Amino acid sequence: MRKIVTCSALIISCAILAPASAQSLKLKTEQITSGSKHHFFGYIGQCQTIPWNATDRYILGMEIEHIDRLPRPEEAATIILVDTQNDNRIIRLDKTHAWNPQQGTMFYWNPLAAETQFFFNDRDVTTGKVFTVLYDIEKRSRIREYRDDQAPIGNGGVAQKGGAFLGINYGRLARLRLVTGYPEALDWSRAENAPDNDGIFVVDVKTGIRRLLVSYRQLADKLKSRYPDIEEIPLFINHTLWNRTGDRVYFFVRGNWGKDKKKKLNTPCSVHADGTGLTLHKTHIGGHPEWAEGHLLIGRQGKSQVFYDVDTRKVVGKLGTPDIFPNPEGDISLSPDAKWFVNGYKKKNENRFVVYRLSDGLHGRSKGIDKGSYSGDIRIDPAPRWNRANNAILVPGLAANKTRQMFIIRVVVP
Repeated sequence: MRKIVTCSALIISCAILAPASAQSLKLKTEQITSGSKHHFFGYIGQCQTIPWNATDRYILGMEIEHIDRLPRPEEAATIILVDTQNDNRIIRLDKTHAWNPQQGTMFYWNPLAAETQFFFNDRDVTTGKVFTVLYDIEKRSRIREYRDDQAPIGNGGVAQKGGAFLGINYGRLARLRLVTGYPEALDWSRAENAPDNDGIFVVDVKTGIRRLLVSYRQLADKLKSRYPDIEEIPLFINHTLWNRTGDRVYFFVRGNWGKDKKKKLNTPCSVHADGTGLTLHKTHIGGHPEWAEGHLLIGRQGKSQVFYDVDTRKVVGKLGTPDIFPNPEGDISLSPDAKWFVNGYKKKNENRFVVYRLSDGLHGRSKGIDKGSYSGDIRIDPAPRWNRANNAILVPGLAANKTRQMFIIRVVVP
């Protein structure tokens, strides 16, 4: 038997128990890149990031030389396409100096032209200024660069319906949490711990005009009651997630990201897309949440995978059971049609994946994919990403020759 939970105004069938049927979902894993160089896409840094283009033919990725350390400022990554209709042939397009082993270069297919256009970040190696690129694979060229000489920012999350992207100061991240920043990126607001001219921006894709959605100053003022010494803490922002309907942004404001966990500031926040409704959340649902539909997030509470309503600030439902999802804190992703859910988690030196159908709880578990002993800033997180047909998931792993490669998990429904 199963329990149905109604979540806010949105009805999601949350199968608490697996269906009575003995059938289980079959998951088939295949490696799609190979060779002496490393190939990867990047992990959860935006909502509903789909590596495949509109027809699911091309998969975006990066080609790099080293995975045993963070990139050096002069080291570029090669932007590639994997042609799934041509024996997974690699097509090399461009290069970028704005990347890291975790989030890659913040790839995102342009929702208004997802067959041929995608966004990625780059950095001017002379000035250190970060900017976002819009690239067209038919023209084999950059068709626009979103540069700002005074306050350079890079893509931090594309609006699901297109037309805009969130911009953040990656130089600030390079200084305060390098794993999600770009080495030697210019930090133009470093003189202040909570500047009023830096934070999360919204950039209009057509005009390039930007506006400040929420500033560090606003966040510091709200945090004063919780952190009396807030003015002494250099703040930074991580994981700016734009929801599917485009009217909410969820993110983390952080500080004191050192070895002393008692001093760490890690506060989840949400804001309306027009800049109103800035909210600090007391309930923490994990470091890598995912938007469901409406104003619901999927995350973790205790040992459970849960739905959290950012407007009511309450957990409103559960997804599966701890037996199905042994690590609800793992990397998670909801399929584009919102019918399938995947949880990627670590077990020893492997990443494993549970794929779950929300309507009835049908689920399957993948075989382990080698992630090696890499840890900390160079770890290989599970980072599952769905295709547009909702039947395949891109994941990272180590090949037999111990290079980092791209794998696909195919979902076979019985």
